[in-house]
Amino acid sequence: MMCFRTDKSALRLVRSFKRDRSGIAMIEFALALPLVLGISCYGLEIANLALLNLRVSQITLALADNASRVGVYKTTTQQLREIDVDDIFAATRYQGSGINLTTNGRITLSSLENIQQSYDTGGPVQRIHWQRCLGAKSDPGYDSSYGTTTKTAGTTATLTDAGTTVASGMGNAGTQVTAPSGSGVMFVEVNYLTKPLFGSFLMSPTRIHYIASFIVRDSRDYSQLYNPSPGATQMTCDKYTT
Repeated sequence: MMCFRTDKSALRLVRSFKRDRSGIAMIEFALALPLVLGISCYGLEIANLALLNLRVSQITLALADNASRVGVYKTTTQQLREIDVDDIFAATRYQGSGINLTTNGRITLSSLENIQQSYDTGGPVQRIHWQRCLGAKSDPGYDSSYGTTTKTAGTTATLTDAGTTVASGMGNAGTQVTAPSGSGVMFVEVNYLTKPLFGSFLMSPTRIHYIASFIVRDSRDYSQLYNPSPGATQMTCDKYTT
């Protein structure tokens, strides 16, 4: 008789579980949570990548714009000095501090000029007269993709430091930027390696690449990049610094 009562009690207990609906919502939430959490995290990664693209593109534009304006007037022309380049790089460093731009990226500023220098005998020459760089990223693909020149290029007004001829300009094939005759363009290239919010679980690190160019605003002296005493640091492209 005792065994029969136990069996009936167990049966009633099973039937009570069958009728109980109080934990359904919690069970459904537990089952759906991994999927919802995964989609949410992936959405955050996409939003973060979009924001990084926006920030890097704006920094690139700002640097090219600033480089096209700076300098000091000497009589009727504007001289661009190493200290001016250092100043605009300081602004870029500050703008990119929130995303560690100079640690995880590489910035190349090129002076693309179409000028007849004192040593040119056949008219204006389209050339990269000088380049300056900022950023510690030294992996392949982070330096300029559109032409390089020597670290001394543009430091003197001589043929030795004339820079590199680029007849077709700088940029992607079919959309190259060229400087107008008798003028120059400040061409900026930025390469930046992203750091995903959740490591590489949902998205691998991605190289962001942006370029921007602005025609020099003022009547600039293109004979050389000046560095009067006391000399400022030359941010040449053989250096990988933050």
